[in-house]
Amino acid sequence: MDNFNSADLKTILHSKRANMYYLEHCRVMQKDGRVLYLTEGKKENLYYNIPIANTTVILLGTGTSITQAAMRMLAQAGVLVGFSGGGGTPLFMANEQEQPIEWLTPQSEYRPTEYLQGWLSFWFDDEKRLQAAKHIQQARIQFIEQVWAKDRDLKAEGFTTKDESIQSALVTFHQRTEAAEKPADLLLTEAQLTKRLYKFAANNTNMEGFTRQHQTAQFGTDKANDFLNHGNYLAYGLAASCLWVLGIPHGFAVMHGKSRRGALVFDIADLVKDAIVLPWAFICAKENASEQEFRQQILQVFTDHKALDFMFDTVKSMALQEVSIQGRQDS
Repeated sequence: MDNFNSADLKTILHSKRANMYYLEHCRVMQKDGRVLYLTEGKKENLYYNIPIANTTVILLGTGTSITQAAMRMLAQAGVLVGFSGGGGTPLFMANEQEQPIEWLTPQSEYRPTEYLQGWLSFWFDDEKRLQAAKHIQQARIQFIEQVWAKDRDLKAEGFTTKDESIQSALVTFHQRTEAAEKPADLLLTEAQLTKRLYKFAANNTNMEGFTRQHQTAQFGTDKANDFLNHGNYLAYGLAASCLWVLGIPHGFAVMHGKSRRGALVFDIADLVKDAIVLPWAFICAKENASEQEFRQQILQVFTDHKALDFMFDTVKSMALQEVSIQGRQDS
């Protein structure tokens, strides 16, 4: 440990890292220069290695503890840590449900400044901030079209943008997004699209009478809602990791409220939630998958479709003004 160099753990770019962990009923610790989690068996204790150099986020669920030495190594490797309840929800390092999330981020000041400076160059202008929000919403739809056109498993389950109801919903979304005059208009348009997507997914998976509930009484009583909540938190973890690496504070939101702490995490997570989390939550619920099976499926699909890469590319292009974020010109 005396010769430990944190730079050795950062050879894998965050956008290329493959692992996210949800752990419960275990102890996370440092041992022999590695981060491990220890589970207690009937006859023996079992140690499992966590490859922190290839990990973005760790969620610690029910019955977990973590040592200071382990936190030190996780921070040096740039791994975000959050504490949650059973099944990954609710996230205790946050305010009330649907409020901004506050991840335990590594406290490194040696991060790039160009992205924050670029972000702030438009953030204080109401009109430019609105244009940035529109760009995120349009990118969100592009990702849906990209993923649903490419993913054979989703196609086999009937998730395709060629469906007439989806095409109509997307056309309406594009039109209303372009016509929006304030963030509240975008939020309303987003809610209307998501409602249409829920209905489409429920019909595809024969779940009549589905109603979205952001809080369920007990995990397992409504698997579709449980999986939606769980998958969304995983997307929030990716978004928080992306913003931390680029050095952009979570409070500089463009859509979910510029005065809400952490709201930018929601903005960026929106890029991938509808394309990946939404359909697989319904598919896995239909198949009566376990929480672990759903989580493994979501994490694999995140990797297959390079969800974190997409977040990085979108945020970087906005911060560096590689996309047009212009306010209205006075005549």
